[in-house]
Amino acid sequence: MIEINDVSKHFAGNKRAIDSLNLTIPDGKIVGFLGPNGAGKSTTIKMLTGILPIDEGAITIDGYDIAKNPLEAKKIFGYVPDHPDMFLRLKGIEYLNFIGDIYDVPKNIRRERIEKLTKQFDIYYDLDAYIQTYSHGMRQKIIVTGVLLHDPDIWILDEPLTGLDPKSAYTLKEMMRQHASEGNTVFFSSHGLEVVEQLCDIVAIINNGKLIFYGDMQEMREQFQTNQSLEEVFLELTNDE
Repeated sequence: MIEINDVSKHFAGNKRAIDSLNLTIPDGKIVGFLGPNGAGKSTTIKMLTGILPIDEGAITIDGYDIAKNPLEAKKIFGYVPDHPDMFLRLKGIEYLNFIGDIYDVPKNIRRERIEKLTKQFDIYYDLDAYIQTYSHGMRQKIIVTGVLLHDPDIWILDEPLTGLDPKSAYTLKEMMRQHASEGNTVFFSSHGLEVVEQLCDIVAIINNGKLIFYGDMQEMREQFQTNQSLEEVFLELTNDE
């Protein structure tokens, strides 16, 4: 479980990018995190993963405070960033072994998981090539494989489907469903509203650094007394802010 309690973040000019945000991401659920550009999604995720410091409030991951116990917290989750252009001078297999070493994944388990995941994502036969030669979609696949290598309980995914071909996108969505069905947590941001509506158990919508909706689709329809799609409700909510 992830708990975000009264979290705020200030940037230049004392502007609040995140304003007293409270959000719970429970176990066993896929939670979609939505908002227009500049709403605060990536800032929230970067505080959640320890990349950005928290100015006010606290974030706990399975009880570990990300600011006070960062190593313990980071062992629990896997994070896919919104840009996969990292470690470009490593070969695919070198990158995955590097990640395996960081998380102390035993060599025999590591080999099995690398083979299984990279075959699912159709990059198994590209592991001896340098990541800088990969397409954007292939880079996304190698990053996702690295994130899943240590089998974390909590998945934090920032636009994970961007650049994936339809088969790989379907594979990842099925993995997300399976992971949540086993009692684990999946928290992901996306601009693909139809995907969120089809895939997520809970939707969290943020705008101007504030949470403006949290609940499932049925609760959304009851609260706003509408049978509109998520896309239509989202556009109405964020247009009024």
